[in-house]
Amino acid sequence: MASVIRVAACHVAPAFVSARKTTEKAISLIRQASKCKANLVVFPETYIAAFPIWSALRPPTENHHLFKRMAQESILADGEEVKSLQATARELGVNISIGFSEKAASSIATLFNSNIIIGADGAILVHHRKLMPTFFEKLSWAPGDGFGLRVADTPFGRIGNLICGENTNPLARYTLMSQGEQLHISTWPAAWPTRGNEPLHKLMTQSSVSRGANYDNVTANRTRAAAHCFEAKCFGVMCSGVLDSDAIDTIVAGSDHAEHLTQVLRYAPRGVTMFLDPTGAPLQGFVFNESKQEMEPRDFLQDKEGILYAEMDLGDCIEGKQYHDVTGGYQRLDVFKLTVRSYTTAACDIRPGSSARVAHFGATGHRGTYSVIMLQTLFCLTYFIYLVHPK
Repeated sequence: MASVIRVAACHVAPAFVSARKTTEKAISLIRQASKCKANLVVFPETYIAAFPIWSALRPPTENHHLFKRMAQESILADGEEVKSLQATARELGVNISIGFSEKAASSIATLFNSNIIIGADGAILVHHRKLMPTFFEKLSWAPGDGFGLRVADTPFGRIGNLICGENTNPLARYTLMSQGEQLHISTWPAAWPTRGNEPLHKLMTQSSVSRGANYDNVTANRTRAAAHCFEAKCFGVMCSGVLDSDAIDTIVAGSDHAEHLTQVLRYAPRGVTMFLDPTGAPLQGFVFNESKQEMEPRDFLQDKEGILYAEMDLGDCIEGKQYHDVTGGYQRLDVFKLTVRSYTTAACDIRPGSSARVAHFGATGHRGTYSVIMLQTLFCLTYFIYLVHPK
């Protein structure tokens, strides 16, 4: 097993609320990263096709057109967009982690904040739905399930992912740690405003505790990601999106306060894309200067689009576990017990005797619920035993 992996974190904007164009852009970026010998290419939270930041700033009654468009541009986990990403991974021999707004098979208006990890052979290794949408995100996404709380086994090591605020959840994080996670991907939006009606000078104050101030994305995100790396003794990839002018224009269109909202979005604290080592300390990356055909050191990306690279030797995760192996020698498994219900939820539970089927996606990429078949089999076995041994 090769332990050294080159990671490409794509700090980029989507073609806002366009699944087809964003997928095409993602594939182009994957090809670019592959030329730079990346083994894993990472994209931000719900990169396909947008993060619904309008829900933070505009009343729900003003956002019907935006939600409708969001629902129409959300994708199925076995849709053409995902299949094209799988084909690209297979062709180039690279692993891909990408966030997307997922459309449920059972309803055209039920959406999930999802992320998939695709293996270098094109197989979907992990399909995760964010357990709980955060704050205003509840206006767009439904709660996920525990099915995707698993790590991807790759030739380089075990890779896991949590989406944005999930990195605050110690139980979700511990679940991945307990599976021997060596590289943790945390994905984030470009901005996450918590206030919008304050004067701009207050909104530009970056403190989440000062009255009238906005959430300091950089500090909040790095604190959570670094804590996970230190506790798990794993490497970290923080991958944030970019909010461009096209996105801002779409978000504010039709609002009675368009000018103010535009300023709020322009000055909202931006997330960063960066890497962390198994102590939680920043790991310096690099960008590739195409004109000079050389690598340039870079600590993080924030205001402009780009691809940040880093090489990680996942064997370096071992040393720190001598001090604190919180899922092994430094844990009291006789005292603590965590139970995770790692199954998918279904809109309908079909009982034996019905010919109806409900499609889901999961384990190897497809959340197949086999409860119908299992129940029918159990029914037949029970009936057979009754015939052989009647009471």
